[in-house]
Amino acid sequence: MPTVPYESRSEDDGFAEFAAAAWPRLVRTAQLLTGDFHEAEDLVQTTLAKLYGRWGKVPREDLGLYVRRALVNNNLSRVRRRRVVHLLTPLLPDSVRHAHAGHAEAVEQRTALLEALADLTPRQRAVMVLRYWEDLSEQDIAKVLDCSLGTVKTHARRGLEALRTHPGLAARDVRPHATPGARP
Repeated sequence: MPTVPYESRSEDDGFAEFAAAAWPRLVRTAQLLTGDFHEAEDLVQTTLAKLYGRWGKVPREDLGLYVRRALVNNNLSRVRRRRVVHLLTPLLPDSVRHAHAGHAEAVEQRTALLEALADLTPRQRAVMVLRYWEDLSEQDIAKVLDCSLGTVKTHARRGLEALRTHPGLAARDVRPHATPGARP
């Protein structure tokens, strides 16, 4: 049987469907990691492009873990390359943009939380986003970040402490929602 050249093989076996379905969630997560909607889209696009190159080799049962790890690692690489302070200009989701003016407090809380997240180290921020936005367990975060459980706990503790004492959040009651059984 003759071999089919690589270019003509159907290597995207469901990649387009996966990318379309995962895009909104990945962009929201990336926006929390980067603090900027446009950078988040670029980060997700880069991550999906790299994933496409390995699509046939990634086990489908590990796909969620693989994509989250790639997203976080690509963001950490982006931060390392920049090495500059980046001021955040948070963009509001469409639901808030089109809401009534009575939601000003929610907008202020969101802005304060994004500013506080921006002041965390990239690893602390990744742990906070994965834990409280993606709702991953500490064990899953350790797998995503490819580090020990103790490292995840240390980043979580330090990140929560930094958020609790952040001047923009100290005056408000804006904090990540604790999960059952988690220490405050």
